Amino acid sequence: MAKLNYSGYRFPPVIIQQAIWLYVRFTLSFRDVEDLLAERGIIVSYETVRRWVNHFGPKIAASLRKRRPRPHSTWHLDEVYLKIDGRLVYLWRAVDSEGEVLDVLVQTKRNKAAALKLMRKLLKKNGLMPDKIVTDDLRSYSAAARELGIADRHERGRWRNNRAENSHQPTRRRERKMQGFKSVGSAQRFLSTHAAAYNTFNVQRHFISARTHRAFRASATDTWRAAAAAA
Repeated sequence: MAKLNYSGYRFPPVIIQQAIWLYVRFTLSFRDVEDLLAERGIIVSYETVRRWVNHFGPKIAASLRKRRPRPHSTWHLDEVYLKIDGRLVYLWRAVDSEGEVLDVLVQTKRNKAAALKLMRKLLKKNGLMPDKIVTDDLRSYSAAARELGIADRHERGRWRNNRAENSHQPTRRRERKMQGFKSVGSAQRFLSTHAAAYNTFNVQRHFISARTHRAFRASATDTWRAAAAAA
């Protein structure tokens, strides 16, 4: 995989990578990252951190996604509203049965066309047909599944889709910290980057031993460093 080109930047790659990691990994603002770096003697403006995240974040996310294993064959789809610039839009999200975020898509509508766009993107991106697609009772999902010829794989039920509904919680925390998203484009860009980082570091600690958890955490850190490595 192609490594990132950090040439032309005043700060060395390790500092840029650390700033981006802090912002996408934790619920921090750009000013928080500025303060954390300043405490370590690195004086950098929060606006510079913003430019680093916007420029390198999507590239690192794409590299992280290429390193992920094939998802589980049961997919959960859900949508939630976002308020951007005073108007409501919808965040469509797909996760597998293990909580892996398969994709996020910010759209202005909550209808069949929007559901169809998400499903088509998922099928093309993952290159496989899921055994089961679980959604809530929104009729747009059923209409889209029928058009794609996968109605027999579609299951509906409000309480059966908690996996997807719970996956919105990290987004809500970031939305509050950022005081809302400023545009549809910026929301899509950040949430795609955040999802890739979340997948990499999302280790279900209560299911494993401390030794295994340390090994998984070290592996996640190594994966991040490889994805953000300089050319």
